Amino acid sequence: MLYFAPWKTVLIWLTVAVGVAFALPNLYPQSVRDSLPDVVPSDSLALGLDLQGGVHLQLRLDRDDLVEQRLEATRDEVRRLLRAEGIGYTGLSGQGQTVGFTLRDPSDADAMREALADLTTPVTTGLLTGGTVREIVLSGPDANGRYELEITDQGLDYRMAGALTQTVEVIRGRIDELGTTEPVIQRQGADRIIVQVPGLDDPERLKELIGTTARLAFRMVDVTTPVEDALGSRPPVGTEILYSTDDPPIPYVIETREIVTGENLEDAQAGFDQRTNEPIVTFRFDGTGAQRFGRATQENVGRPFAIVLDDQVISAPVIREPILGGTGQISGNFTVDGANDLAILLRAGALPLKPTFVEERTVGPSLGADSIAAGEIAGIIGAFLVVGFMFVAYGFLGVIANLALIINITLVIAALSALGATLTLPGIAGIVLTVGMAVDSNVLIFERIREERLGGRSLIQAIDAGFQRAFTTIVDANVTTLIAAIILFYLGSGPIRGFAVTLAIGIITTVFTAFVLTRWMMAFWLKRRKPKELPLGLGKHLRPDTKIKFMWLRRYSFTVSSLIVVASMALFATVNMNLGIDFKGGSLIEVQAIEGEADIGGIRNGLSDLNLGDVQVQGFGAPTDALIRIESQGGGDNAEQSAITKVRAVLEEDYNIRRVEVVGPTVSGELATAGTIAVLAALGAILIYIWLRFEWQFALGAIIATTHDVLLTIGMFVVTGLEFNLSSIAAILTIVGYSLNDTVVVYDRVRENLRRYKKMPVPELLDMSMNQTLPRTILTSVTTLLALLALFFFGGEVLQSFVAAMIFGVVIGTYSSIFIAAPILIMFRLRPGALSQESDDAQKEKGGAVAKTIRAGIEIRDAHFPGRAPIDAYGSGGFRFAEMSHRGSILALPSGIHGWDAKRFEEIDLTSLEKVIADAADIEVLLVGCGPDLRVLPKRLRDTLREEHGIVTEAMATGAAVRTNGPSPRR
Repeated sequence: MLYFAPWKTVLIWLTVAVGVAFALPNLYPQSVRDSLPDVVPSDSLALGLDLQGGVHLQLRLDRDDLVEQRLEATRDEVRRLLRAEGIGYTGLSGQGQTVGFTLRDPSDADAMREALADLTTPVTTGLLTGGTVREIVLSGPDANGRYELEITDQGLDYRMAGALTQTVEVIRGRIDELGTTEPVIQRQGADRIIVQVPGLDDPERLKELIGTTARLAFRMVDVTTPVEDALGSRPPVGTEILYSTDDPPIPYVIETREIVTGENLEDAQAGFDQRTNEPIVTFRFDGTGAQRFGRATQENVGRPFAIVLDDQVISAPVIREPILGGTGQISGNFTVDGANDLAILLRAGALPLKPTFVEERTVGPSLGADSIAAGEIAGIIGAFLVVGFMFVAYGFLGVIANLALIINITLVIAALSALGATLTLPGIAGIVLTVGMAVDSNVLIFERIREERLGGRSLIQAIDAGFQRAFTTIVDANVTTLIAAIILFYLGSGPIRGFAVTLAIGIITTVFTAFVLTRWMMAFWLKRRKPKELPLGLGKHLRPDTKIKFMWLRRYSFTVSSLIVVASMALFATVNMNLGIDFKGGSLIEVQAIEGEADIGGIRNGLSDLNLGDVQVQGFGAPTDALIRIESQGGGDNAEQSAITKVRAVLEEDYNIRRVEVVGPTVSGELATAGTIAVLAALGAILIYIWLRFEWQFALGAIIATTHDVLLTIGMFVVTGLEFNLSSIAAILTIVGYSLNDTVVVYDRVRENLRRYKKMPVPELLDMSMNQTLPRTILTSVTTLLALLALFFFGGEVLQSFVAAMIFGVVIGTYSSIFIAAPILIMFRLRPGALSQESDDAQKEKGGAVAKTIRAGIEIRDAHFPGRAPIDAYGSGGFRFAEMSHRGSILALPSGIHGWDAKRFEEIDLTSLEKVIADAADIEVLLVGCGPDLRVLPKRLRDTLREEHGIVTEAMATGAAVRTNGPSPRR
C-alpha cells in the first residue's frame, strides 16, 4: 500500500543519508579527507590498477622444486646423521621422492633407526589445529638389504603451505621497502601468490625484486685447482663451478661448504665506498654469524672468499686480515638502484623457493588516467541519455525515476567505498549496466500502473496495484542476474570480480530504490498534489493492448534462429576464433610513441629479429598508440617473461610502455576451464531457480532461449574477429542475466494470464502476454542500449569488445525472449490446468480456513477473486456476495488480529491501523472485526483512509469492511 508510517519514512531517508555520507568523500581531495573527524566516513573508492596504473603479478611455486629441495636436504641429513654415529653405508642416492642406502653392517639397523628418528618423527602442524604429519617414512630392508626413506605427499603439502606463507611475508617485506602505497600480497590456492602494486611504473624492477630467491652465502674459493682444469674435467669433491655476475661471466671453483648464510644477517644497507665512491652494500652479522665469519677469516688470511647470491658470485675479495667485528661490505659494480635492491633483498630474507611468473598485467599511469577520463565521459553521457529518455517517455514519472536513479548510483558508490571494494574499468561498465537495470525496474512499475489505470481502477488503486504486480516480476528478473554475478565473482579473477561486485550491489540497490524509494516519492506526490491522472510523456503512445500475432511468426523465427545457430556452431568448429592471451597464452603490449605517431612498420621490423614467433602489430585508438600481440613462446612460463624483456629493450627508447599483459600456459588453461565452468554453472543455477519459481516448461524454455543467445554471441565473435578474452566471458554471463531478465518478465505475465484465463488457447494467451509486455520491452531495450552505446563510443578501446558483445546481447536477448522463449512453451504442451489448479486449491484452502473464523452475514462487494473456489468457500460460511469478478487475491482478518478488541471498536484509529496498512501490500479485501455489535468507523478516520491511503471503507449492519480495491461503494 501507499501508506508509509513515520518511522519507515525516517528509516528510508536515513539509509539514503548514510549512503550520501559514504559517497561524498569521493568528491573531496585527499587533504580534506584526512582532516575529517573519525566519526565521519572518509574512505574513497579504491581504484583498480587499470584506472590508476600499476602492476599485477601472479606467481607460482613449483612443487617439483620443493621435491628436489627436500630430496637433497634429506640425502644430506641422512649422510650427516649416519656419519655422526659412525654407521657405515653405501649407495646413498635419491630419486623421485625416495632416498635409499644400504648398511655395510646389517647389525647396525637398530642404531640406524635411532639415528634417523628425528627425520621420521611426525611433526606438529600447528598449535591451533593440534594435528601432526609424518614427512618421511622409513622402510626396509628389501631383498637386497636396501633401506628407503620416502618423502610423503602429506609432508610435501605441509612444506608447500609453509613455503607459501614464508614467501608472502618475504615479498611483503621487500615491497614495503619500496615505499609503495597499499600493495596487495595474498595467497591464492595451494601454490599461487597474487601481487598488486598500484602506481608502480617499473615492473621489471619489481619482478627482479620479488623473483630473486636472494639466498646469500659466504664460501671459500678453492685455489688449489686451476679453473681451466676444473672446467675440462669434474671439479674436485666438495667443490663446484660458479660464475660471476660480470659480463662476460668469470668462472670460479667454489667450496660447497658454507661459512655463513643470509640467515645470520642482522642488517644490510646501501651506501658508497669512501675510497672509490662506488655504490656498495654494508652488512652486519648476528652473534653466531660474526663468530663463524671471524673464525673463518682468521684461518684463511690471504685466500679469496666468495660472496654468493643465488649461485652467482657477486664478488670474491681476498682476506687481508681477520674480520672480527661482524661487519663488512659487498661491492660488485652496482648501480645505486642495484645496491638498494640488494640491501632490500638481504634485509627481507631469502625465498624458500624460486617463484615463476605465470601472469603479468601492467598499466602505465598515463593509460590509467586516460581510462578514468574515458569512464567518466561515458558515464556522464550515458546518464544524460538515459535521464533525458526517461523524462521524454514518462514526463513527471520520469523525473521521479531519475531521482531514484541518481540515489541508486550514489548508494552503489557508497557501498563500494564502505566495503573497500576496488573500482575497475569493468566495474564502471557494471555501474552503467546498473543504470539500465534501474530504468527497467521503473519501466516495469510504470507500465503496470498504466495497465491498471486503463483497466478502470482509480489512480491511487492503479499505482498501488502496479507496484504490487511488478514486485514479483522484478525480483525474479533480478535474481537471475544476481546468480550470474555471484558465479562470476567466485570463478572470475581481477577486474572481472570487480565487475561482479558492482553488478551485485547494483541489483540490491535497484530493488531498494524501485520498491521503497520510488514508492515513497509517488505516495508523497499523491498526498501533496492529489492528481487525477498519470502525467505521462510520449510513452503513453506505446499501448499494452496491441494485437501483434507473435505466435503466427514462430515457424519463421524458429527456422531462422536454427539456421543461424547451426551456422555459428559450424563457424566456431571450422574458423579459428580470435582468442586473446587469456585463453591461448602469450603477451600483449600497448605502447605510445614518445614523439609523433606510432610507426607500425618500424615496430614490426624491429621485433622481427627477436625470434618470437607470430608477432602482430596494429594501431590502437589514437595515432600515437600501437598494440603488439606475441604468441605463446612454448617454453614454459619463464619464456613469456623473456619475450617481454626483449621487446622492452628494442622499444623503450622511442616508446612508452602503457600496458603489458602476460599470461603463461598454466594460467591460460585454467582461465579457459574456469570460463567454461562459469557459463555452464550460471545456466544450471538459473535453470534450477526458474524451475522452482515457475514450471519445468518455463525452465527449459528459458535455458533454450539463453543457450541460443550464447551461441549467437560466440558466432558474432567468430564473424567479426573481435578478440575473445576474459572480459568476453563476463559479457556472455551478463548477457545470460539480461536475456533471462527479459524472458522472466514475459514468463511472469504468461503465468499470471494462465491463472486468469483458464479456457483461452495457449497461443492466444501467449500473444496477449507478449503484447502486454511489449512497451516495457521496447523502453527497457532502448534505455539499456543508450547506456551501452555511450560506453562503446566514449569508454575507451579496452572495453570495446566487451561492450560490443553486450550491445549484441541486448538485441538478441530481446529477440529471443519474444520469438524463442515464449513460442517454445507451445512445443512443450504448456496447459493452464496444473498451474491454475494448484492456485485454486490453495485459494480454496485459504478461503475455507478464513470463513471458519468469521461470523456469517457479512456482505462482500466489488471484490476480485482468482476463481470460484474462494467464493464458494466464503459462501459456505454464510457470506453474501455482490458484483463479483474473478481475479486478484484476498485476505480476511477476524477480530483479535493485531491486538484489536471487538468490544472497544471505537478505539480503532489510524495508529492502530498502521500495522495492517503496512502489512497489507497484496491485500485487496480486508475485513475488520465481526459480529453485529461493531460500531461504524469514525467519519474522520474514513476520510483519512480514503484521501491519504486510497482505502475505501464500508459500514454494514453486520460489521465493517475496509477495502483496497474496486470502485467506491454505493451508498
